[in-house]
Amino acid sequence: MRIEELAPDQKKISLVAKVASKEEEMDVSAEGKIHRTADFLIGDGKASILLSAWDGKINLIQVGKVYRFENAYTTIFRHSLRLNLGRYGRIRESAWKIEKVNYRNNMSEKELDESL
Repeated sequence: MRIEELAPDQKKISLVAKVASKEEEMDVSAEGKIHRTADFLIGDGKASILLSAWDGKINLIQVGKVYRFENAYTTIFRHSLRLNLGRYGRIRESAWKIEKVNYRNNMSEKELDESL
């Protein structure tokens, strides 16, 4: 699947993307526990999106590298489409070459209605 094809509430997504940047890590309370979370801007030549990663998966992702993200899913958070790597999501470094990330077609910057 390509980033530009993503829509709300999709599951079992597999795609290849380059990690363009990482936002500051935060501690959040979920399921009665404290977890670390971080958002990464990932993309390919056609589009980009924010990827939310939790806990140990954060340390597996490095800016500038290309990865295959497997078993991811999409949500709407604060009117913004996000790609999420949950408990069952996997990350593998990819040999694919992605030279440029398309920042202009950022799927997370398109405001969406959270009731979708």
